[in-house]
Amino acid sequence: MIRYALLRLLQGIPVLLVVATVTFALLRFLPGGPFDREKALPPEILRNIEARYQLDEPLWYQYASYLGGLVRGDLGPSYKYVGRDVAQILGEALPVSAQLGTLALAIALVGGVSLGLAAGVRSTSALDRVVMLLSVLGMSVPSFVLGAGLILGVGLYLNWLPAGLWEGGSYVVLPALTLAALPLAYIAQLTRTSVIDVVDLDYVRTARAKGLSEGRVRRHHVLRNALLAVLTYFGPLLAILLTGSFVVEKIYAIPGVGRFFVTAVTNRDYPLVLGVTLVYAAMVVLANLLVDLLYGWLDPRIRIGGERT
Repeated sequence: MIRYALLRLLQGIPVLLVVATVTFALLRFLPGGPFDREKALPPEILRNIEARYQLDEPLWYQYASYLGGLVRGDLGPSYKYVGRDVAQILGEALPVSAQLGTLALAIALVGGVSLGLAAGVRSTSALDRVVMLLSVLGMSVPSFVLGAGLILGVGLYLNWLPAGLWEGGSYVVLPALTLAALPLAYIAQLTRTSVIDVVDLDYVRTARAKGLSEGRVRRHHVLRNALLAVLTYFGPLLAILLTGSFVVEKIYAIPGVGRFFVTAVTNRDYPLVLGVTLVYAAMVVLANLLVDLLYGWLDPRIRIGGERT
């Protein structure tokens, strides 16, 4: 398994190289530049700025220089935040996004799996219809609409929780609920569908015939196999939540990766956009590796690296 994990990590290096190359090319060929202003800068000042950031060099030289810095762990300086490196900005923003994402992930997994299991074992019941209605609403309402509604209703009118910013404690509740709503609804539907497919299979009936309690049958025989479908969605979900939701962090004024990314795109901050994109790509690679390992743990029939787990 260790050899398999190391091999997958090595295979992720070409993926990151392709992501860096495509993102670099798209940024350079987009109209506009990082120092375009409504009022044009004097030509001599613009030349000095471009020389400082090597923007006056040929594109192939800029690309080679960026890759060289990337190998050394240097993501370059930010154009927007003068005097700050991209690595420094990400080092401050990633923990914030990780805290928010971890809480949202826990809410989505616990809530989605619990609701999906309850609805699946009682399919066609009133509880099943309520869960399905809530899940459809959760997938239909955009996060910016839900976030604005929570800010107005819970934060401003009822004054139960802070409506924005990131100052610890109660400030994380509304952003986490907003971020968790969509994945919770999707996980609930996935779990419900999988439970319905599994609950009447032969090995489940055999477990009941052996005299096992219904709770034990659901936990160890129904849920464990039903979670395989949820794991398919878990990889990209983990990467998205841990790197931060751009919309949610912008709405609640959270100083996470998403907020910096939106600002970087608006201001054509090439190094910061590249840095955030590479971090997201790396998270996807690691999340997919984690999903493969969890597949083997949940279902011993799945082989990893040519060996039975």
